[in-house]
Amino acid sequence: MARRRNRRKNLPPETATATIESLAHDGRGVAHVDDKAVFIAGALPGEDVVFEYSKKKKDFAEGRVTEVLKASDDRVEPGCQHYSICGGCSFQHLDPEKQILAKQGILLDQFKSIAKLEDVELWPALTGPFWGYRHRARLGVKDVVKKGRVLVGFREKASPFLAEIEKCEVLHPSVGQRLMDLSSLIGNLSIKDKIPQIEVSICDSRTALVFRILESLSEEDIAVLKRFEVSADVDIYTQSKGPDTIVPLSGEKAPLSYQLPNNVSLFFGPSDFVQVNVDINRSMINRALETLALNENDNVLDLFCGLGNFTLPMARVAGHVTGVEGSDELIIRAKQNADKNGLDNVDFYTANLMEAVAEEPWTKKKYNKVLIDPPRLGAKEILPYLPKWGAEQVLYVSCNPSTLARDSAILVNELGYTLKKAGVMDMFPHTSHVESIALFEK
Repeated sequence: MARRRNRRKNLPPETATATIESLAHDGRGVAHVDDKAVFIAGALPGEDVVFEYSKKKKDFAEGRVTEVLKASDDRVEPGCQHYSICGGCSFQHLDPEKQILAKQGILLDQFKSIAKLEDVELWPALTGPFWGYRHRARLGVKDVVKKGRVLVGFREKASPFLAEIEKCEVLHPSVGQRLMDLSSLIGNLSIKDKIPQIEVSICDSRTALVFRILESLSEEDIAVLKRFEVSADVDIYTQSKGPDTIVPLSGEKAPLSYQLPNNVSLFFGPSDFVQVNVDINRSMINRALETLALNENDNVLDLFCGLGNFTLPMARVAGHVTGVEGSDELIIRAKQNADKNGLDNVDFYTANLMEAVAEEPWTKKKYNKVLIDPPRLGAKEILPYLPKWGAEQVLYVSCNPSTLARDSAILVNELGYTLKKAGVMDMFPHTSHVESIALFEK
C-alpha cells in the first residue's frame, strides 16, 4: 500500500484549460469544466488559462493557474518579486483600482444571494496606500538546514511551509524590508531552531517585535538581540508561553500608541488586537462619526469595542457611550485609554456577546445609536436586543461579507430596519479579504 501511495504522489499534477466566468467571494476565478464548477486561484474573469487541479470533489474542484493563454485587461504585473510563492497576498495580479470593484461586487453579491437585498446604495470605497500598509503581522520563523538559513515571513500558497522570501512589500518598511536582517539575527542565536514566530506591532513612532521563544536565551543571545534593537531602532520583547509572559528584552519600553480622529490617542500592548491598516482605520472612524452625526443627546452602544477604537472618538461628541467586549484584559485597557484621554462619559463592560446577555446591567438601558464591529462569525445573537434598546441607527462594521449579509437579513426582514447604505473599506489591499460597513435605520 505504501509503495502505491508513493507512486501516486510522484505523478505530475493533472492540468486542464478553462475560460474564467466570474470571481468567487474569496477572489478565485470561477470556471466550469466537465459540467463541474472549478475555483481557480490566480485567474481573472474573461481569461483563458491553463490550471492544475489541487482538489477534486463530487460537486466542485479547485486549482491554480499555471499559464495565462488570454489575459484580462485588468491583469497587472505583481509588485512583489515573491508573489508567485508567498501566500500573504492573493490579488496582486489584479489592478488595485479593479480590486476595489471586485470587492464591491463580492459585497453586493452576498447581499443579493444571502439577504435577498438588491439595489443597495454604495458609499465610495475607503482606500489608502497599496504598499507598506500593514502595521500588524505574525511572521513565521523556521531554521531550514537545507536552505542554509532561517526563513522569516509567511507561508507558501496552499502549503504549510514557509515561503523563502527576502522582503515583503505590504508590510511596513521597518519590518518588510528587513526580513533578511531578521533571518541573520535569528541565525546567530543559540536557539535559532526554538523560535517559531515573531509578532509585529507598529505604532505611530515605534516598531515592536515579540519573539516567541521555546527555550531560554543565553547571555550571548541577549547581547545579540540588544545590539539589533539599538541598530534597527526597534523594541524587542520575548514571549515564553502565553500573552502574560511577554516582557521587554531590556528596560521599560515607551507605550505603543497611535492617533485617532477627535484628538484621541489609543494606547496598546505589543500583542493587543488593533487594526492592521492605520490609514483605513482612521478613515473608517471618520465615516462612522460623519454617518452617526453624534451630539450630546445621543446615548451610544459600541459592541465588540476592543480597546475603544470607536468608543473613544465617539465619546468626544456623544452624550454617553457604553463599550462592551468579551475580553477582561481588553476592557481593562479600554478603561485606561479612556482615563488617559480624559473621557468620563464612557462605561465599559465585559460580556460574551455570542451568548445570552439579557441579565447584564447595560442591556437594561436605552441606546438610540448602536455600532457593531464583530469578528468573522458576525453578531446574530445580539441583534434581537436592538428594538428593545430603541436603536434608531445601527452601524455595522464587518470583516466577513457573508455574515454581514446573513445579519442584514435578520435586521431587515425580522427586526424592521432598512439598509440605507453600505461600502467596502480596503483594509487589506492585494488580498481578497473584504472589510465593509453598513448603515441600518428604523
